[in-house]
Amino acid sequence: MKKIAFTALALLFVGITTAQEMKPFELSSEWLTKIEELAPEKTGSVDEQKNILIFSLYTGFEHWAIPHTEAVIKTIAEKYGSFKVISSNDIAMFQKNNLKKFDAVVLNNNCSDREKRDLFWDKLGEDASLTEEERTKEALQLENNLLDYVKNGGGLMVLHGAIVMQNKSEAFGKMLGGSFDYHPKQQKIQVKLVDPAHPLVAAFSSGGFEHVDEPYFFNNAYFDYNFKPLLYMETDKLEGLKEEVKDKIKYISWIKKYGAGKVFYCSPSHNAQSYENAELLLYLLNGLQYVVGDLEVDDSPTQAKGNEKEYSHKGKR
Repeated sequence: MKKIAFTALALLFVGITTAQEMKPFELSSEWLTKIEELAPEKTGSVDEQKNILIFSLYTGFEHWAIPHTEAVIKTIAEKYGSFKVISSNDIAMFQKNNLKKFDAVVLNNNCSDREKRDLFWDKLGEDASLTEEERTKEALQLENNLLDYVKNGGGLMVLHGAIVMQNKSEAFGKMLGGSFDYHPKQQKIQVKLVDPAHPLVAAFSSGGFEHVDEPYFFNNAYFDYNFKPLLYMETDKLEGLKEEVKDKIKYISWIKKYGAGKVFYCSPSHNAQSYENAELLLYLLNGLQYVVGDLEVDDSPTQAKGNEKEYSHKGKR
């Protein structure tokens, strides 16, 4: 009897520990089939396809779910039928003549190296013919090309670690709505809806979802609150914070205007297992439709931090 009880406790312990750290797995056709079955379908005919670039290059930390995330976006985009997708790891895609071919760019976990936090600068370092001055100048030009692209009406979807791509650039941070600060250990996060009535979060029928993820914290332009928050987490439910956090509500997904363009940021998720959630797939599709202009919604910013109380109240309906 004691042996049975011990075994049960051991299994319970294993279940708890593994729940806090999702195990990486190879992208497989079987998993892709599962995602395709969960992905939303288009109702009605497709009038015009929008061209989407998925950019998955990284020069710093390698997120194991990069290929999975790319496959997920490609699957939901193509199954829905309104999008034609091109994938690339080539920074030449950020030349002006290339960017203009796309209605939106999807940045997929494009973590840059810690030295400069500038992915373009990192990659250009592979070209031995460039002087340091030329390398810096060209890196800035590619970043400005992206800024101008969005400012002039292009769409931008930024997924999880992609916020680190140009993390020391004030202009990049202002376009995205914030810069990456840090994250505690992976843990269960209860993701909640800021305003359940907002069309973009209509995907979540039960008021949010729980999953294991890295809880991202942001700084710099984040505290301007110049975005429409969509998803949030509560900091008093988290473990491993590096310092006490005064504001209980931390936004982890939002939308915003940048000039004539539109930006969608979604921190979930570090782990591919999170995509085995049909509601999250629909949310990502909604975000993609928003940035290309197919889904018109309220994207007015909070502007004042005082609005946080209003939004957190709505999220607890």
